Amino acid sequence: MNTPNLQTPIVYLKGVGPNRAETLQSELGIHTYQDLLNLFPNRYLDKTQYYKIGQLQRSNADVQIVGKIVNIKTVEQKRGKRLVATFVDDTGDMELVWFRGQKWIRENLKLNTAYVIFGRCNWFNGKFSMPHPDMELLTEHQKGLKVGMQPIYPSTEKLSNKGITNRVISKMMQQLFLETKARFSETLSDNILKEIHLLPKAESLLNIHFPKNQELLAKAQFRLKFEELFFIQLQLLTKKALRQQKIKGLPFDQVGEYFKEFYDHHLPFELTGAQKRVIKEIRQDLGSNAQMNRLLQGDVGSGKTIVGVMTMLLAIDNGYQACLMAPTEILANQHYTGIKKLLDKVGLNCALLTGSTKKSERTVIHANLENGSLHILVGTHALLEDKVQFQNLGLAIIDEQHRFGVAQRAKLWHKGGTPQNADNETSAGSLPPHILVMTATPIPRTLAMSLYGDLDISVIDELPPGRKPVKTVHRFDSNRLKVFGFVRDEIKKGRQVYVVYPLIQESEALDYKDLMDGYESIARDFPMPEYQISIVHGQMKPADKDYEMDRFVRGETQIMVATTVIEVGVNVPNASVMVIESAERFGLSQLHQLRGRVGRGADQSYCILMTGHKLSEESKTRLQTMTQTNDGFEIAEVDLKLRGPGDIMGTQQSGVLNLKIADIVKDNDILKTARHYAIQLLKTDPRLEKPENLPIRHAYSQIVKHKNIWNYIS
Repeated sequence: MNTPNLQTPIVYLKGVGPNRAETLQSELGIHTYQDLLNLFPNRYLDKTQYYKIGQLQRSNADVQIVGKIVNIKTVEQKRGKRLVATFVDDTGDMELVWFRGQKWIRENLKLNTAYVIFGRCNWFNGKFSMPHPDMELLTEHQKGLKVGMQPIYPSTEKLSNKGITNRVISKMMQQLFLETKARFSETLSDNILKEIHLLPKAESLLNIHFPKNQELLAKAQFRLKFEELFFIQLQLLTKKALRQQKIKGLPFDQVGEYFKEFYDHHLPFELTGAQKRVIKEIRQDLGSNAQMNRLLQGDVGSGKTIVGVMTMLLAIDNGYQACLMAPTEILANQHYTGIKKLLDKVGLNCALLTGSTKKSERTVIHANLENGSLHILVGTHALLEDKVQFQNLGLAIIDEQHRFGVAQRAKLWHKGGTPQNADNETSAGSLPPHILVMTATPIPRTLAMSLYGDLDISVIDELPPGRKPVKTVHRFDSNRLKVFGFVRDEIKKGRQVYVVYPLIQESEALDYKDLMDGYESIARDFPMPEYQISIVHGQMKPADKDYEMDRFVRGETQIMVATTVIEVGVNVPNASVMVIESAERFGLSQLHQLRGRVGRGADQSYCILMTGHKLSEESKTRLQTMTQTNDGFEIAEVDLKLRGPGDIMGTQQSGVLNLKIADIVKDNDILKTARHYAIQLLKTDPRLEKPENLPIRHAYSQIVKHKNIWNYIS
């Protein structure tokens, strides 16, 4: 009989059948033999030892014992009954107890027959007992694959209700190994296997599911984690190399009048060393023949926008248009206002396009874009509409790229311009614009290597001179009177204050109540006419929201009471205090973003984190991190450890980080090793043509075909 193909539907595996197959598909995404093989255990129970009843300790540990049932009885209790069996070996006796499923269990138990039982022991009424033990006849136990460490697989309530227990999944896995004869092709080269002392693929899969001991399990885990991260890095590096070789860039070969005029006469402040370094990196990209694809990371207030503006000037000096796409209208508005104010001085035409732009204004924008008189377009997703046609788009800046889907970003590529030089060999058609991605969400290096390994990364790691770090303190609700006293003192100095309430998406009504209660208590403590208060929340009409924000920006109100709608997009240099209510209900990156709303002027600014006394360990860690550091990268590292990569970056949309076994945080060292070997491989054999690299080439081509590292035929 031929070995089954691993793409065989799971329904054909002996012991599965249509009903189980349907449940496995809906609950665990298992459609094929391959998917089941790559369902890796969450943890393991050590079954390398068999205990005697006489050796048992009162430790609540999981133990495995060989013995016989000599007696079964039903015991009445206050509510219902329990089934109790006396289990013996040659050193003593204990009880096995069942509180449910008693009829079926009683009918199936065999007296005076050798069983292997496994479970947690309790000490009760002077005797050891084991509730609901795992049981297997000794004869069956000896026939099965010898498992020293019992794997515990991911499960769901529905799986349990349908009878697909951990034991059933283990049995399916055994059947899979029997049917395939454990013949799994190698995916790495002999060189890599020898250099890092990796287990072969087939041996690793056997030991991840049926480990004989701790040492073999650790080796199997290391091998499979390395493989997963290695192929992810290979994909990212290959993508980057292909882009640099094949995707020609629009040539920006001159630094022209607009750039020089702005730099020499209209730059509002001296650039920091970091800003100068980043502009130099961008100029080098734009002067090469390849398309720029650069990620610009910088903390809140580090001056990314001015770098974006100067990059736009380079595009315009070379005869191209530029656009900037932001995820929200508030942010697009802020960018537009800032850019227009800077570039009006050099006579450039700039426009704003969002969902709220009137039809009459849109018509003018479309016409000016196509005739080339509009140099810069700032907007939201509205920029991606088919009607939006540029005469010659040379640069696209994307702010907070992780808020946009892959398909959305790709649309910008197709709006590219035509090279100005008619002799250029690629001038037959349009080329994609240069891409600059900006983010104020500092991304830990480990995550950036995995998410953005195909981008070049620039970091602005210093704040503009004169900016004082925001002082952050944690205060309990019992200190509220003192906090309000401090707020009054700051308002007397002419400063303004934000008071932010949490937004829990599940219950807008609850948020609204929190906000209104807070507003009323603040209105009592800061009465009119001495104090004026603005209020902003998600249920307001956009026009009302803008009106309230505008009053605060103009200094007509001293206090802004809001939900997290002010997280991005409000720039009020005179606001020096941020009070965050129920701060324990916010994530770290959100707290950091909110804190970035103050500290934008020359005055000392403060962020006050208010909480109740009951705090979880995680909340304490978040608050402690906020009070100890203003460094966004340090905060991002802690956030990554607390929440994992998926939540932070919305990485689901990237499709790259659907990790099955590796962990970006815990396996940081393996990630670095994997990246090193991927870089070395592509240096020595970029097309994977050498005979020794054929296993890698085969695996890689399957991954690219299936878009998922674990979905190829081993």
